[in-house]
Amino acid sequence: MNLPIHVTDSRDGARLLVRVVPRASRTALAGVVGEGETAALKIALHAPPVEGRANAALIEFLSELLGVRRTDIAIAGGEHARTKTILIRDRTAAEIAAAIQQALTVPG
Repeated sequence: MNLPIHVTDSRDGARLLVRVVPRASRTALAGVVGEGETAALKIALHAPPVEGRANAALIEFLSELLGVRRTDIAIAGGEHARTKTILIRDRTAAEIAAAIQQALTVPG
């Protein structure tokens, strides 16, 4: 599997980079930005970046996308930035990569 983003294993679970675009017309996957270890999953969020609403919307969206509980997802870096490091607890990089690959190849 040749995933265009970099997902890594850590002691606590899998980590990946995401690039959020707040105040989009709808919440959806928007592709991939960057290459190699700096490649990030681009996610458009309907929520504004005010009072943590965009971060909450991001966690909810990733929970549904990856099939994990919201409590298993944490923003490990970049909480106030557009590029964020996401930790998915108790999951391997292979499991998360497979879920993302499926989401990127499913139309619509």
